[in-house]
Amino acid sequence: MSKQENNEDMITLIDENGNEQLFKELFTFDSDDYGKSYIFIYPAEQENDDSVDIQAYIIADNEDNDGQDLVPIEDDKEWDMVEEVLNTFLDNDGNFKA
Repeated sequence: MSKQENNEDMITLIDENGNEQLFKELFTFDSDDYGKSYIFIYPAEQENDDSVDIQAYIIADNEDNDGQDLVPIEDDKEWDMVEEVLNTFLDNDGNFKA
């Protein structure tokens, strides 16, 4: 998926059909073990909801070197690591600890 920055914490994702959806950045982190950067995002329209659908992606430079792409995490061990990082920021009820 292509990533376009709107402002520092808003991201527009464009899917393979050209549909755009606005997301808010929750946080990013780097993994020394995998040598990659990751981002957690959620749909902007859920910002004031009691719960949000958090998505995680690998941040990768795109082939044209004119921006970044968000790449799905496909490796199970890598996904477990990303999920563990997210869980350190969630309380027992699954709420984000700011």
